[in-house]
Amino acid sequence: MSSIPDDLQYTEEHEYVKSDTEDGVIIIGITDYAQGELGDVVYLDLPAVGTEVKRMDVFGTIEAVKAVSELFSPAGGEVVEVNQALDADPSLVNTDPYEEGWMIKLRVGNAAELEQLLSASDYAQHVGE
Repeated sequence: MSSIPDDLQYTEEHEYVKSDTEDGVIIIGITDYAQGELGDVVYLDLPAVGTEVKRMDVFGTIEAVKAVSELFSPAGGEVVEVNQALDADPSLVNTDPYEEGWMIKLRVGNAAELEQLLSASDYAQHVGE
């Protein structure tokens, strides 16, 4: 059974959203369920700081032994930080998706877009857990 923390929000495409300590900034990564489905992550292609994305735009790709998948932005905004640790160790997505394996920090342009995300219980139902 996958870990689905109650204090996060989720997309149907298996990204999670965590509030950062900085107001208006969210942390985005993929869920424990998603990393389990992908298998061993070997490479990530993430955007540069300063990149503008719209809600549900592809912001990067994740490559695992089994497949390459697109990453979708849960909200529109500007990328303010990228997890550089993933360059050296992409397997952090597998071993610690919610802490060390986060992908980007995004300054959200329209906070109302976050209201469309799934709660932990809704996401658990979505993945059948």
